[in-house]
Amino acid sequence: MSDRTAAEALRAANEILTLAGIEDPARDSRRLLAQAMDLPPDRLSLHLPDPLSPRAAARFALMIEARAARQPVSQILGTRLFWGHAFRVTPDVLDPRPETECLIAEALAAPFTRVLDLGTGSGAILATLLSERPEASGIGTDLSAPALEVAAANAATLGVAARARFLRADWCDGVLGQFDLIVSNPPYISDDEMETLAPEVRDWEPWLALTPGGDGLDPYRSITRDAPERLSPGGRLIVEIGAEQGAAVAQMFVDAGFVGIAVLRDLDGRDRVVRAEKP
Repeated sequence: MSDRTAAEALRAANEILTLAGIEDPARDSRRLLAQAMDLPPDRLSLHLPDPLSPRAAARFALMIEARAARQPVSQILGTRLFWGHAFRVTPDVLDPRPETECLIAEALAAPFTRVLDLGTGSGAILATLLSERPEASGIGTDLSAPALEVAAANAATLGVAARARFLRADWCDGVLGQFDLIVSNPPYISDDEMETLAPEVRDWEPWLALTPGGDGLDPYRSITRDAPERLSPGGRLIVEIGAEQGAAVAQMFVDAGFVGIAVLRDLDGRDRVVRAEKP
């Protein structure tokens, strides 16, 4: 892609990504070209007539090669926007998704001062909640040590590291004290669904964060079993779910003695979050 203008390199990249089966090749190639040229994405159009420097051309070629191999754009760029913040992402963590903002909105609908984030991954949920509530503190747990390193880095970037603690733990194991808010976006994809996922997800994101195996509901069984002890009276439990899991998870909450149970939908109208309260 050397000895070309940026526009010519962009056209060539679009063709490569189209042949690779990328859903929106123009969008992805523009984002990657802006990064390769060290430009804000909204300034790229102004520089398309410019010659592409050898350094930018080399960077862009590697990025397009990675994207054609179906590596997610967020992993190539190293960041993903979530709730208005840029979060670091790596192959060790789940890519923060827009639909998870439904969980954030529900969590922020009532006050809290102590929050527990189970399966924190990138730390996007915990760091976002603490950034929105300066008086709050919280703990994030995860089985993955590399994920916890990413989470700690994201908490530092958002300026909430002093109020966040990260523990290597299996859900609530080893967590002491009580919280007025417990949140989780656990792995919930069933064995049967894994092969139907897009290559960007199936081949590049950590399976530990995607699927617990079986019917996909085991994390909710663990969380529902342990959360009542960790919640203060009146405390809230909010979890993200798969689109077909609302009824099953809501019933677990009923059986565990929670009240105020509701299944909430995302912007696409799919069941996305289940919330409940401890009496």
